[in-house]
Amino acid sequence: MKVWNCKVTVWIFLACSLAAGSCRQKPVTKRPCSEPGDVPFQFHAEPAPDWTALMERTSGWFGADGIFSIPLDGSEEQEIPDKKTLFIFSDTYIGEVVNGVPLPGNVMVNNSVAWMKGLIPDTSHIVFSYNKDRSGKPVSYFIPVNNNSKPEEYFWLGDGFINQDKNNTLYLFAYHVHKTGPGVFDFEATNVTILRIKNPTPDGIKDYQQIPTHLGFVHPILGRIYFGSGILVNTEKAKAPCPDGFVYIYGIAEGKKSLLAARVKPKEFEVLNNWTFWNGSDWVKDIDSVAPITDGVSNELSVTPTEDGRYFLTYTLLGISDKIGISVGKSPVGPFGETTEVYTCPEYKEKGLLPYNAKAHYHLSKPGELLVSYNTITLNFWEDIQKDATIYHPRFIKVNYQLVK
Repeated sequence: MKVWNCKVTVWIFLACSLAAGSCRQKPVTKRPCSEPGDVPFQFHAEPAPDWTALMERTSGWFGADGIFSIPLDGSEEQEIPDKKTLFIFSDTYIGEVVNGVPLPGNVMVNNSVAWMKGLIPDTSHIVFSYNKDRSGKPVSYFIPVNNNSKPEEYFWLGDGFINQDKNNTLYLFAYHVHKTGPGVFDFEATNVTILRIKNPTPDGIKDYQQIPTHLGFVHPILGRIYFGSGILVNTEKAKAPCPDGFVYIYGIAEGKKSLLAARVKPKEFEVLNNWTFWNGSDWVKDIDSVAPITDGVSNELSVTPTEDGRYFLTYTLLGISDKIGISVGKSPVGPFGETTEVYTCPEYKEKGLLPYNAKAHYHLSKPGELLVSYNTITLNFWEDIQKDATIYHPRFIKVNYQLVK
């Protein structure tokens, strides 16, 4: 349950007022990559109940957070009808649910997956999967066993991607986590490992290698830093609209919930010494020189391209709040402008749930529309989940965007 901020204060920026009728809209048209647009965007968001219903289950996998979506062909191209998607989740509940209440004997594992075919959110097109030991007991797929591992640690998953330049190997980011107390927020993340999965299939995903990294550390000024919060594969092979040949890996500095960025060529992804880090004006080799791009973001987020050469940064404001925001930048590292609050999550007022970790799922979206997920949890989660299974599964919205004329 990666909810690494308990603040709920939010800020508001509105591109224009629909109520006043002051905006006319026009569709976003493709522009040369060298000339990104600068006309403001108008956003309109609404629930996506068909996608949310896909995650409402009563048998086996019945709840999780940390949802990331990975196109298994390595291409982020939209509107591909037979697209295959791997969803990855972090803390996951397994068991049986009757009338919304989990039956005794339910268990939690720290990571799970789902396999989906196509773009239509139909339960017949998706299979949720969790690992089992020899006796059939649910267990996590991925467990820390590397030079950075410590006793009683477990993995939460960050983002991942299929690397077409490495024989379609799947790479996932995994955070080393251990509990520090009984509460839902009593935990600490220490290191970051990259998981290498050469055969990303339902059978092959259990066979993986662990690459220890230096991507989780305590910065003397920015506080604890983790990379893997989001990935942008900005390459021609990934069908990026404005490719520059790099994979961008985003991270978080806990001090001010600051967005950070690294990048590397896909072929050199495993060569950590070839990674460079954004220092505010240039890409440098020194990870300690990394500089915040913007502040107040969530631990999981997304950076996605637009049709006119810009980029959307989508996240939950300040980590935990009922507000989902989008900021617009002219490059994968911005600068990102003022945040527009595009959606207020109703679960906060209606059920007292805490929303967190909003992100867009680009290849499952349509041009002019972003499919966005978010998670929910409670302060008394360990008790509440045993009374109401519905509090803990991904929710979805659709955010339509057009240019203001």
